[in-house]
Amino acid sequence: MTDLNAYHYFEKSVGPFRNLSSLSEQEAEFVARRIRQEGRNFASQRSADYMMIRRALEQKAYDQFIAKGGKPTNRYPHYLTLGACAWLESWYTDPDCVTISWEDLPPDSVSFTYGDLFPTMRYLDDKAYRKQVYTKDEILDVIQSYGWPQEWNRQGDLGPERYIEVQVWNEGIIRPYRQRY
Repeated sequence: MTDLNAYHYFEKSVGPFRNLSSLSEQEAEFVARRIRQEGRNFASQRSADYMMIRRALEQKAYDQFIAKGGKPTNRYPHYLTLGACAWLESWYTDPDCVTISWEDLPPDSVSFTYGDLFPTMRYLDDKAYRKQVYTKDEILDVIQSYGWPQEWNRQGDLGPERYIEVQVWNEGIIRPYRQRY
């Protein structure tokens, strides 16, 4: 796999880049609770403390990204995958996808984790890519060393890594894609 495009999967009826982290704590909890109660998609399986954990992990990623020279304009990221990931598409009842080219991802506005932010920052093992946020240059070396999770872990039976996550920390990057819907 050599696909360096970023993919954002979403429910077609809702539209792209709808972000729980952009909401107040009360609003986010209300939406998360409603998603759990509806039970229609993968996100309905999230725990009751999901938003509290998410905000803490986003802060950790934000701090690491700044330490590596990132210049985020948002306090929270928008999430995409590096390379296509059919498994994520299966999370949605009526899925759609936005694709952003590698060239349109400014190095000072995007970070990466080898796997989803949640397991990457929380899974307890000794893999070198755990608890790490990578820059655009660094993620290429990580891929060279470990490969593409979308290829070696298609079924999810070899660990929590199913894709490489892209965190976009600048609203200006995603705004044109949101406006199309």
